[in-house]
Amino acid sequence: MRNSPSHRATLWRSSLCLLAVLAAGCDSRDTPQPPASAGTIGNAERGQRLLAQFQCGACHQIPQVPAARSHVGPSLAHMGKQSYIAGQFPNQPETLVRWIVDPQSMQPGTAMPAMGVSPDQARDMAAYLYGLP
Repeated sequence: MRNSPSHRATLWRSSLCLLAVLAAGCDSRDTPQPPASAGTIGNAERGQRLLAQFQCGACHQIPQVPAARSHVGPSLAHMGKQSYIAGQFPNQPETLVRWIVDPQSMQPGTAMPAMGVSPDQARDMAAYLYGLP
């Protein structure tokens, strides 16, 4: 019987299974998660110094980083609130670290150069950027 309790229960279970399958197949870009808190990534104070040392301000605006007032690349003022890195990668700490270390490996031909930043240095830079208000 189509309206019996057992039929409704079967439909309910089938619907839940379908939702689970659809959710599992979603691309992570569909629902970006907010980045981890800055303290769990690296040392934000060191990251601020590294952003100046590697002259990231030659292309980006970065609050409280000396000489970081350029408009060549995007502003990094609200990095922690952005959904994507480079417009296509979900904004997650390890993704940002990979991007800072070797952007060409993620997006060949991007204007962002590899600057010789180590993964540990990139974690500190990411901590600073994610900690900006």
